[in-house]
Amino acid sequence: MERPASVTVIAALFFLVAGYLVAIGILEVVAPGTFSMALGAGVTYGRELTGPQTALSVGAGWALVGWGLYRLRNWARWCAIVLMVIGVAGSVPAVSAAARDLTWRFFFYGAQIMVRVVIAWYLAASPELIEAFVRE
Repeated sequence: MERPASVTVIAALFFLVAGYLVAIGILEVVAPGTFSMALGAGVTYGRELTGPQTALSVGAGWALVGWGLYRLRNWARWCAIVLMVIGVAGSVPAVSAAARDLTWRFFFYGAQIMVRVVIAWYLAASPELIEAFVRE
């Protein structure tokens, strides 16, 4: 079965996140203290303060899931759903804190939650997509 274009887009998003994290990790290894490791906080889920090796390993994980999605592996579909759900849960406190002021951060974090929910729902509930991932 041919890979749906939407899966290619989702896999590309995973590769972008992986590249971002790997870049942060490499820059922090090469030039320690140049910038805050909190830059990866949105996708490392609380592990951003443990050092550049965490950014590199989490980036490798995101790349592995992206590769699995691109290759239509069912395990990658489930991993992506779990990562999206964890991301939604991690973004709720940020949205709650930003809701007091209704600044750009509120809308930014809200948009992140919406994108993650749409991706998770699509990966979990689309019959055509599930059929593409299930191999006999």
